[in-house]
Amino acid sequence: MSVGRIPFLDLRLGEDAADVEAAIRKVLERGWFVLGPEVEAFEREFAAASGAPHAVGTGTGTDAIALLLRAVGVGQGDEVITTPLSAAYTALAVMMIGARPVFADLDPDRMTLDPRAAESAITPRTAAILPVHLYGQPADMTAFSSLAERKGLALIEDCCQAHLGTCGGRPVGTFGAGGAFSFYPTKNLGALGDAGAVITSDAGLADRIRRLRNGGQIDRYRHAEAGVNSRLDELQAAILRTRLPHVARHTGIRRSLASNYRARLAGASVTVPPELDLGHVYHLFPVRTSMRSALQAHLSDAGIETLVHYPIPIPRQQAFAAVNPAECPIADHACNEVLSLPLHPGLRPSELARITDVVQSFPAGASRAGKRHLS
Repeated sequence: MSVGRIPFLDLRLGEDAADVEAAIRKVLERGWFVLGPEVEAFEREFAAASGAPHAVGTGTGTDAIALLLRAVGVGQGDEVITTPLSAAYTALAVMMIGARPVFADLDPDRMTLDPRAAESAITPRTAAILPVHLYGQPADMTAFSSLAERKGLALIEDCCQAHLGTCGGRPVGTFGAGGAFSFYPTKNLGALGDAGAVITSDAGLADRIRRLRNGGQIDRYRHAEAGVNSRLDELQAAILRTRLPHVARHTGIRRSLASNYRARLAGASVTVPPELDLGHVYHLFPVRTSMRSALQAHLSDAGIETLVHYPIPIPRQQAFAAVNPAECPIADHACNEVLSLPLHPGLRPSELARITDVVQSFPAGASRAGKRHLS
């Protein structure tokens, strides 16, 4: 790493190195690697931290979404309304169970699924609504809870970017049937590989997901239904257990950094999406500009790494052409403008100051086209 370079994220072990290494050694010495005591303990601890009675570990966050949908009865021929702006895995999880993802456009301020657009997309085939808490900002769950209840639809939350987030003071993942989480290494709570979990208040739903993740087994070698193989392994569960107690403190750091970004970017030639709920956990910190490529190059020239989340709306991905996706112009516009700046608990105040100074030095005449969509 060259002197002065600011990476977007550094995933090497840091202050928790000794604890992570000790957790790994414990599992190696025990010799139990799948669905054992570490998974059971992590499920209890994550449920408690997330404000839900039950948690079920899965192989990935994608599987967590798919298993939740399947467990509430969504399947072949059903439609699931979801967002056009997220990682494509949200909609791929819908297709994994034979259902059709239906894309409704964004709330232009939150950049999450718009409840009004979602209601307009409901058809007789609609079985569920799947909002995503994008970048760590909660979707409008009060509106979605009301909509799902009025229309008799299942409500599933994609919480893969919103660990320990809240909406109106209530934990994300607790508004509908359940919430799905990813522990991909870049997440606010990250494993050292793929891992996921479901949280729910429904004991029966939790039991069914436990069966489904383990091939549909009700006992060893007795398969009551056609499940899948999506089991959280002991190594990842042990690592997550060592990191879970630090998430609340790290979230506080993320929020403080985000507040500093907002203050220091005032008057800059970029638009900062508003914080619309105090429960935002800032998995990412995007800004918007119609000159994204130029700004990204400007920052790169100064030794600052940035990323684009996500450059192509899900409905415009070739993988979804067969579902005949609807046009989502607000999402199209956002995907052309968003640029994620570095934000993580290890980011130093001096680095944040340097990043914002470089953004502020970007040409003052740069277009702020995104503002007309964020008013």
